[in-house]
Amino acid sequence: MHIPDGYLSPQTFVPLYAVMIPLWMAAARRVRRTLRTRQVPLLALGAAFSFIIMMFNIPVPGGTTGHAVGAALVAILLGPWAACVAVSLTLVIQAFLFGDGGITTLAANAFTMAVVMPFVGCFSYRLIAGDSPATSPRRVVAAFGAGYLALNGAALYTAVMFGLQPLIASAPDGRPLYAPYPLAVAVPALALPHLLLFGVVEGVATALIIRYLQGADPALLSLQGAGEMAGGTLQRLRSGLGVLALLSPLGVIVPWLAGAGTTWGEWGAAELGGLTGFVPEGVERLGRVWRAPLGDFLLADPDRGGVVLASLASLLAAALGIALLVICARVCGRLSAFREDK
Repeated sequence: MHIPDGYLSPQTFVPLYAVMIPLWMAAARRVRRTLRTRQVPLLALGAAFSFIIMMFNIPVPGGTTGHAVGAALVAILLGPWAACVAVSLTLVIQAFLFGDGGITTLAANAFTMAVVMPFVGCFSYRLIAGDSPATSPRRVVAAFGAGYLALNGAALYTAVMFGLQPLIASAPDGRPLYAPYPLAVAVPALALPHLLLFGVVEGVATALIIRYLQGADPALLSLQGAGEMAGGTLQRLRSGLGVLALLSPLGVIVPWLAGAGTTWGEWGAAELGGLTGFVPEGVERLGRVWRAPLGDFLLADPDRGGVVLASLASLLAAALGIALLVICARVCGRLSAFREDK
């Protein structure tokens, strides 16, 4: 769901920036006002978890891949506004540093994964969980439903954005200027894999972590507001995140072994041209807006540089992404501490 530059017309991405800028400001104010200093490590873990889990590309029949996002989990633990901040920070680092997602489309990607997903996930969880105790099995079911519904809602929204582009902007000869596939192609291409597989993965991952927290630190699952994390839980979650980071090369190795290609809708200009027989003018023009300094580093092609080199690049990218997100979370922590001191 990381839409590259050139796939959305200015008629689409400019209004989304107009929507997201006030939402980012509101989220920052809300987080600064409500986030307690002791919850900052949880914000850092949530952002880092989202970054890492997006690196686990899962191949599906048809030669494409997809991944979970983790936004619903962060929203369950810290609320949708904090999740908006955490996932947005992740998307900014992915786009500017690694070229995963575009700069012109950053607001669109953020609306999808940092607004639609957290709010759908949070409210779905609260609706299904009801007033059940923190240790109730109903919370685990609610977590699965939240992850599943959140990811599918985001996928459907992304598919509609893609599918509307041929209707919004076309050349005089009728060729689309941006994303070339109509709604009849884009919606099933994105919706079906998420309904059948990726949404299930998101739901299961969310449910498993909530089930773990029920036994380890149920105070974190208070529906009256995010709790504070016990020191032992924090260390165990950090260790779990470290294990996930070490396993991140699987996101390269498994698709390579399966012969899977690029995630649907995230092709480069040359690859899109090979699929459609032409490169849309907007993809060619806007695709050159930003060249990420480590773009080839994160998205190393195992067929060109070797799977070992690509796996090593994945490990280093995971470490760098986590480090940057921890720094960002600490900045949020200093702002929270300043508010509390006042």
